[in-house]
Amino acid sequence: MNQKLLHNFIVEEHIKNSLKEDIGFGDVTTDFLYKDEDYITAVLNTREAAVVCGIEVFRQVFSVLSDKVSVKTFFSDGDFVDKNTSLAEVSGPARAVLTGERTALNYMQRMCGIATQTRRFQKAIEPYEARVTDTRKNTPGFRMFEKYSVMIGGARLHRFNLCDCVMIKDNHIKHAGSISKAVEIIKLNLSHAHKIEVECDTYEQVKEAVSAGCDIIMLDNMTVDEMKKCVQYIDHKAIVEASGNVKINTINDIAATGVDVISTSAIVAQAPVIDLGLDIL
Repeated sequence: MNQKLLHNFIVEEHIKNSLKEDIGFGDVTTDFLYKDEDYITAVLNTREAAVVCGIEVFRQVFSVLSDKVSVKTFFSDGDFVDKNTSLAEVSGPARAVLTGERTALNYMQRMCGIATQTRRFQKAIEPYEARVTDTRKNTPGFRMFEKYSVMIGGARLHRFNLCDCVMIKDNHIKHAGSISKAVEIIKLNLSHAHKIEVECDTYEQVKEAVSAGCDIIMLDNMTVDEMKKCVQYIDHKAIVEASGNVKINTINDIAATGVDVISTSAIVAQAPVIDLGLDIL
């Protein structure tokens, strides 16, 4: 588990709130059918090929419910597994295992889906040095899990939140009057520890962003030919990020333009949920 992004005490608090939402005043099915002394063993199985992600979050759901539940894992986050693979074995009080089953699966299915989707996008541009990165199109309240999943999938992270980095977009430019003016105002107030990124739609805007001394220049919704022209002009004076219309069948052509970073919401917002099941032995 990457402790830099997923800290146990933060994860535990999130899990507790998720369990409160799911359990309500009690699991009226399991609590009536099973007794305190009933123990079961179940296996976490894949129903499709996937990148493993969230295995420790899965484990922690059960540890929150009962210290008598044991989770034995067979794979680690980042491993690629085939369909019908057993990822973990859960043993303990039936009430705790069955009550936590859906919540544990919900975390892991979503996280595996993002990691798997991310790896597909990153592998699609393997011949090139460009790195895929995510965006802030996240699920409210679930961002740290989604960001972690992107990392496990092999991509890089864009800013975690609004205070991480300056991102000057079209609305900011309109308000300031120009890219140059927006950058000037920001630099007067910004900490030395922050970078400045500007979103450019045209070649002329790119030229202005370079002159203004921006750290990162985003080429937004440009054609491949336009991106090539801009990359040549920037000539390593800034980090070049491509964004907009990034799909699995277009990302290779985008990487070939020489950009440094390709940001896309598809690796999170369009990631499928991986089918997993907890099967009682």
